[in-house]
Amino acid sequence: MPDDNTLLTALALVLLFEGFMPFVAPAAWRKVLLQLLQFRDGQLRFFGLCCLLLAMGLLWMQQ
Repeated sequence: MPDDNTLLTALALVLLFEGFMPFVAPAAWRKVLLQLLQFRDGQLRFFGLCCLLLAMGLLWMQQ
């Protein structure tokens, strides 16, 4: 099991990535969010599944 430092590092990286676009290009970020609101539930689920599979693949490759 990872120690607390690893979990805090992971959380910090998530916050860095999540905060980068709203800080650098808020108008573009808002445009992307408005486009996401137009997606049907199935499209959002597929996007989420792709993100999950990519993340799991990257974690698997790291080991």
